[in-house]
Amino acid sequence: MDPVGLQLGNKNLWSCLVRLLTKDPEWLNAKMKFFLPNMDLDSRNETLDPEQRVILQLNKLHVQGSATWQSFIHCVCMQLEVPLDLEVLLLSTFGSDDGFTSQLGAEEKSQPESQLHHGLKRPHQSCGSSPRRKQCRTQLELAKKYLQLLRTSAQQRYRSRIPGSGQPHAFHQVYVPPILRRATASLDTPEGAMMGDLKVEDGTDVSISDLFNTRVNKGPRVTVLLGKAGMGKTTLAHRLCQKWAEGHLDCFQALFLFEFRQLNLITRFLTLSQLLFDLYLSPESDHDAVFQYLEKNADQVLLIFDGLDEALQPRGPDSPGPVLTLFSRLCHGTLLPGCRVMATSRPGKLPACLPAEAAMVHMLGFDGPRVEEYVNHFFSAQPSREGALVELQTNGRLRSLCAVPALCQVACLCLHHLLPDHAPGQSVALLPTMTQLYVQMVRALSPPGRLPTTSLLDLGEVALRGLETGKVIFYAEDIAPPLIAFGATHSLLTSFCVRTGPGHQETGYAFTHLSLQEFLAALHLMASPKVNKDTLTQYVTLHSRWVQRTKARLGLSDHLPTFLAGLASCTCRPFLSHLAQGSEDCVGAKQAAVVQVLKKLATRKLTGPKVVQLCHCVDETQEPELASLTAQSLPYQLPFHNFQLTCTDLATLTNILEHREAPIHLDFDGCPLEPHCPEALVGCRQIENLSFKSRKCGDAFAEALSRSLPTMGRLQMLGLAGSKITARGISHLVKALPLCPQLEEVSFRDNQLSDQVVLNIVEVLPHLPRLRKLDLSSNSICVSTLLCLARVAVTCPTVKMLQAREADLIFLLSPPTETTAELQRSPDLQESDSQRKGAQSRSLTLRLQKCQLQVHDAEALIALLQEGPQLEEVDLSGNQLEDEGCRLMAEAASQLRIARKLDLSDNGLSVTGVHCVLRAVSACWTLAELHISLQHKTVVFMFAQGPEEQEGPQERAAFLDSLMLQMPSELPLSSRRMSFSGNALGDEGAARLAQLLPGLGALQSLNLSENGLSLDAVLGLARCFSTLQWLFHLDISFESQHILLRGDKTGRDIWATGSLPDFPAGAEFLGFRQRCIPRSLCLSECPLEPPSLTRLCATLKDCPGPLELQLSCVFLSDQSLETLLDCLPQLPQLSLLQLSQTGLSPKSPFLLANTLSLCPRVKKVDLRSLHHATLHFRSNEEQEGVCCGLSANLLGDSGLRCLLECLPKVPISGSLDLSHNSVSQESALYLVETLPSCPRVREASVNLGSEQSFRIHFSREDQAGKTLRLSECSFRPEHVSRLATGLSQSLQLTELTLTQCCLGQKQLAILLSLMGRPAGLFNLRVQEPWADRAGVLSLLEVCAQASGSVTEISISETQQQLCVQLEFPRQEENPEAVALRLAHCDLGTHHSLLVGQLIETCARLQQLSLSQVNLCEDDDASSLLLQSLLLSLSELKTFRLTSSCVSTEGLAHLASGLGHCHHLEELDLSNNQFDEEGTKALMRALEGKWMLKRLDLSHLLLSSSTLALLTHGLSHMTCLQSLRLNRNSIGDVGCCHLSEALRAATSLEELDLSHNRIGDAGVQHLATVLPGLPELRKIDLSVNSISPAGGVQLAESLVLCRRLEELMLGCNALGDPTALGLAQELPQHLRVLHLPFSHLGPGGALSLAQALDGSPSLEEISLAENNLAGGVLRFCKELPLLRQIDLVSCKIDNQTAKLLTSSFTSCPALEVILLSWNLLGDEAAAELAQVLPQMGRLKRVDLEKNQITALGAWLLAEGLAQGSSIQVIRLWNNPIPCDVAQRLKSQEPRLDFAFFDNQPQAPWGT
Repeated sequence: MDPVGLQLGNKNLWSCLVRLLTKDPEWLNAKMKFFLPNMDLDSRNETLDPEQRVILQLNKLHVQGSATWQSFIHCVCMQLEVPLDLEVLLLSTFGSDDGFTSQLGAEEKSQPESQLHHGLKRPHQSCGSSPRRKQCRTQLELAKKYLQLLRTSAQQRYRSRIPGSGQPHAFHQVYVPPILRRATASLDTPEGAMMGDLKVEDGTDVSISDLFNTRVNKGPRVTVLLGKAGMGKTTLAHRLCQKWAEGHLDCFQALFLFEFRQLNLITRFLTLSQLLFDLYLSPESDHDAVFQYLEKNADQVLLIFDGLDEALQPRGPDSPGPVLTLFSRLCHGTLLPGCRVMATSRPGKLPACLPAEAAMVHMLGFDGPRVEEYVNHFFSAQPSREGALVELQTNGRLRSLCAVPALCQVACLCLHHLLPDHAPGQSVALLPTMTQLYVQMVRALSPPGRLPTTSLLDLGEVALRGLETGKVIFYAEDIAPPLIAFGATHSLLTSFCVRTGPGHQETGYAFTHLSLQEFLAALHLMASPKVNKDTLTQYVTLHSRWVQRTKARLGLSDHLPTFLAGLASCTCRPFLSHLAQGSEDCVGAKQAAVVQVLKKLATRKLTGPKVVQLCHCVDETQEPELASLTAQSLPYQLPFHNFQLTCTDLATLTNILEHREAPIHLDFDGCPLEPHCPEALVGCRQIENLSFKSRKCGDAFAEALSRSLPTMGRLQMLGLAGSKITARGISHLVKALPLCPQLEEVSFRDNQLSDQVVLNIVEVLPHLPRLRKLDLSSNSICVSTLLCLARVAVTCPTVKMLQAREADLIFLLSPPTETTAELQRSPDLQESDSQRKGAQSRSLTLRLQKCQLQVHDAEALIALLQEGPQLEEVDLSGNQLEDEGCRLMAEAASQLRIARKLDLSDNGLSVTGVHCVLRAVSACWTLAELHISLQHKTVVFMFAQGPEEQEGPQERAAFLDSLMLQMPSELPLSSRRMSFSGNALGDEGAARLAQLLPGLGALQSLNLSENGLSLDAVLGLARCFSTLQWLFHLDISFESQHILLRGDKTGRDIWATGSLPDFPAGAEFLGFRQRCIPRSLCLSECPLEPPSLTRLCATLKDCPGPLELQLSCVFLSDQSLETLLDCLPQLPQLSLLQLSQTGLSPKSPFLLANTLSLCPRVKKVDLRSLHHATLHFRSNEEQEGVCCGLSANLLGDSGLRCLLECLPKVPISGSLDLSHNSVSQESALYLVETLPSCPRVREASVNLGSEQSFRIHFSREDQAGKTLRLSECSFRPEHVSRLATGLSQSLQLTELTLTQCCLGQKQLAILLSLMGRPAGLFNLRVQEPWADRAGVLSLLEVCAQASGSVTEISISETQQQLCVQLEFPRQEENPEAVALRLAHCDLGTHHSLLVGQLIETCARLQQLSLSQVNLCEDDDASSLLLQSLLLSLSELKTFRLTSSCVSTEGLAHLASGLGHCHHLEELDLSNNQFDEEGTKALMRALEGKWMLKRLDLSHLLLSSSTLALLTHGLSHMTCLQSLRLNRNSIGDVGCCHLSEALRAATSLEELDLSHNRIGDAGVQHLATVLPGLPELRKIDLSVNSISPAGGVQLAESLVLCRRLEELMLGCNALGDPTALGLAQELPQHLRVLHLPFSHLGPGGALSLAQALDGSPSLEEISLAENNLAGGVLRFCKELPLLRQIDLVSCKIDNQTAKLLTSSFTSCPALEVILLSWNLLGDEAAAELAQVLPQMGRLKRVDLEKNQITALGAWLLAEGLAQGSSIQVIRLWNNPIPCDVAQRLKSQEPRLDFAFFDNQPQAPWGT
């Protein structure tokens, strides 16, 4: 017996084990490689007999230790057919620690030599030492021997490990190389190290042999192999080692393979020799000699580092490990210079140590042929091969999964297991997702009919623990021996030797793939009873694949959420329940929890990478409802930027989009995509826009895309930019585009297309009937090709614009409106039809800017354009046409039929060329304007529409800037714009020109700048106001010689931009020009001396008005100012005089104030500072009244006091503005003290806060009843007495408002106590922050201090407001009566005293209002006090308690007090939320209130019992005039009871029952009562449930209400029958009719309009949200009082609006017109614009959400400019471009285009 057998001590058992293993030597060899991966098995053993060989192998296994031996014994028992008795003995003896004998010597168990080949014994010294060399061996011999050892070792390690070891099935070893694609990457920038920035070129596939350039001194020496998980990076590295060992890579003498997952375990710094010899393979001797040989032949050494992405994991990117430092030096050539380095990595942040010139190669997995090849090799000659191929070809989902090589292997394994037992098609049905693949793999690897549940869950726990700690390598102490055996038996674990130093090695274990580790971890989470669902949901997260700089690589658990989602599928529940040993409920709860988390994630806004991961998770669940939620939650525009996407990703996205109804836009920008990725989008009809931008996209990508495009039925936009597509790829796309007739936009930007390719693309234009834009920019075409494209634009009937500018090249098309049937016809028929339809109306714009066109190109272009359609615009600016080319284009202009513009700017035109151009265009009668400026290189021809469209003589303009003017004897034609700037006209030329101007007709502008004019000549230009009717604005800056004469430019600039569309009826609005528009003279930078001002005013005397004069100079002397002011009476047409940015003397305010008496026409003087003064003048029709403005000056308290002293003497009858004058509380107090001496002051307001306002309003006569408002005055305690004294003396002051004036509770009480008057009423309103905290008790205590009798109290805590009305003098009450009332008060001493004070002060209180107060804070003390107070208020007529908080007990107190208020006339308890018991108490208090006139119980919840109490009280209220019961949940029954109670209320004037639940039954009962209410003036039944049946009966009843003034029935389904009933006889006094959203049609609305026509009392009408389509709503008779008409959302179109707007002139009092959300267009706007000037009181027009364009808005602005008093026209959400809206807004601020209502406030003082 061998020694081990003796030591084991069981001879029979050992012999049985040897005999058992002798029967299956191949199995034993496989296990030896698994447990001893680097062990030299010594080929000489083959000469031994089988038993001796087995004994030797067992000895090697046994010396590895107990863990290895026990795992081996478990494998024997689990995988071999072992008799039961022998299995029990083996497990009991060898399967535990007790059975393992440890008597072997420690040195024998630990000797590393036992693992090496006989000839590879390792020396005792480390490789870093320098042993004595043996002289008999040369360096070359040692090196050759070492290199041979390297090959031998590689053969033993890798010859059978491709693709993996331990396969249970005897398949042929399968290796199919994945797609390898070289990338043009640049790592010299920080972004270059990011995976998303790598530009992968299509069509540059490389084979394994091409990975390394054999040229020694050329090409990069560092290669990085990038691939996602499962792409086969490690397998490829092993394949390279195998190929090298077999002699294929003969360019390398030595090859070393290292795995970073093992190297990360090294913590000490290594030398290169230590790395090579200690951690890989050591030479027999003389390490230095071997190392020196490797250094000399470094160019033939290849070092492979697998898992570079894991190198950053241990310490982070900023502190690389020792091996990474060594790797960095190898890459940069500081170690072993010249060697080749290859690294594999997942996409992520690559370490900075990689050189910039490193070659990047992408592993892109399998395409279709490679999958088929793999399947053929996998199944080889097996009968199931054909079946497997058929299954893959018929199932696209599984085929897309097989694009990942690792999943392809799993799929083949599953198919091999499933095909024999399932019918065709059934096998693939079991493999719908990646999770199901792994589930079936586990089933396939398990014994038939038996699933090892415990072992799977235990191994899953190990996997999860590894993921959580970042561990991928496990040791024997990490995994129990049975689990190691289980993993080895089922090919779930691999083993390898881990070396960390010389003599330090042990066996490591890892899962065969990281994704398998994640799957097993997911199994444990879902099936283990140790994990609850709360813990489980923490793992369902989405990780962004955008790599951060602080993150070394993607996490180890990237696929864990995906597997959890897959296991949440219902199809996995039986499998999980079996694993969980029957706890199906627990599994179901976990699955539901996972799905719930995914539902929450689906509704969030996610980045592109997270969207992809979410789609994977949702797709794995196979839940249609979740997929639908996810698809519908995706945004309309879904971008994917700068991260890698695989075909599987896109296939998954397509699967999710199948559950979406709405279209979607997909944008792939900078995403590396595999060539066959577009195939995943086949049939995705949800895609509306699809764009790709990536240098990776090449011909193969284009070919795959061309196959997918015709299947996308909704696709409207296709973008393919920045790619490497050549003519071959474009040819495929060109063939596919005609199969996509729905395309509207195609972009091939930045694809480096050749000229011929571009021409091939445009050939497809006639075959795309809906195409609107083709973008071919950034493709570097030549001029000849550009001319060919111009020919295409001319001949193709749908092209409306060709725009080429430098790199830009864009076709804009205008597809004809065709029916679906027409689109389905052949393209040839479509083309011919389009040509026939568009031949007459087509207009082409051609812009060829900066295209290097020369003279001969211009000739060719002219010949081309003469054959083409009408040209809207031709822009040839920025070319090289020079004089001759410009002349040719000018001569041809009349023949080219250009409608708008010809631009020849920046073409090298000279002075001589200008004359040629002018002569060339002299015969062109369509020319309207000519702009030429040599200084600005401008040459622009503007044309009229055509001779047949012109109504008068053609107008021209000649802009000859920077040319010396040759003054002609006469100007042949009138001009619209003319410029003589930059010439030398002088005074004489300007005078001569002024004489000629009247004969030139109307101009838009005349520019006379920089012509050397004197001051006299400049001032003389003012005479032009009298001689030129078109002149409205004269702008002069004398020093800078800027002189511009302009016409009325309102809207003209907008027309000039070409932004407005043509409007056929535009000529009808020429009458807008004939209106009273003010003329303005702006004179700046001019010395304004008295003679000059006298001459100026004399010149302006004959100027037509109104006139605005704006003067600006450095300083205006007092003498000049006096001269100017003395001349004002001579200018009756003057409406405004403004002195801006002009220095004035301190005496000037008095001179300006003196104008109030010198010139009666002055209505307002505004002196904001000594640099800005404005005088406003009234017209003869305006009423007198002077406003004076002295704001923004430096008066201070003293100056303002002096001014206030003069107020009685100043004849101001309007207003005085003293804001922003740096005043304090002193000025406010002095204003109070001044009021008695200013009888004509009617109102004053002071705000000393940030607003800094100080305004006083006057009346023409003495007026009693003044109002004073003081805000933020920060009064101190010493100011209170002075304020009280001033208020006591101002007997005419009746109202004072103090807002945030820092008056505390104590100061306010003092103010009330000190203020006294002989007689009269005084109202005090105080708003302070403390009022909301003081409480009702404290505020009443303040009121109790008043010296007068309190007649009204109003408290609002939320508004922080207290209002008190006082009556003077106070009438004292009998003390005995007070004592008697106090006797009934059950209060404390303090409260009793307070009640006594209140009873005395408030004896005559008639109104008590409490709003938004809280009576629950002080244990109902406030309620008790109010109860006591109410008991004593014999004269109380009004009590209001609204929006407040009162307890049930407090309500009982209040009800008790109210019960004694027998004279109560008004009770308001609205907007409260009382409980039912408290509400009942209040209802009981109504009993006996027969004098009550107004009752408001709105928003109170009235139950049936509460309503019964109310109706009982109402039945006795014979004086009731107003009853408001809105939002009280009153139904039909309650309405019936209420109606009966109202029979006694014969004085009722107002009834509000809106927002209830009253239906036909209730309203019919009410209708029988209404005729018995003769005084009824207002009824509101809006928002109930009344149908036509109830409405008709109500209409019949309302006819009998003769005094009815307001009728509101909106938001009921009344229909036309009710409207017809109302129209038969409307009450003659009707003022308000509201019927919005009443289901009215055109017939009902028109009948109402006819009935209302000529109504003398009607003020408001609302028919909003009814259907008036087709009906013509108009009023023929005058409605003298109509103020507002509301027709919002009534489907009113232009035709209906035409008659409606004409009716507005019959409504002279109309203030508000609401026409938003209709179908109004420019025609309606035009009609409205015509009537605006006739409506003097109109303030607001709402035209939101209509179809008004820029033209309509311009017409409205024209209408406003005619002097309308309107304040705002709302135009939000109309189709008006933003830039046009801004220009219109700047010219007419009353046009409001904003979403929010920015209605301007009326100017102060008006």
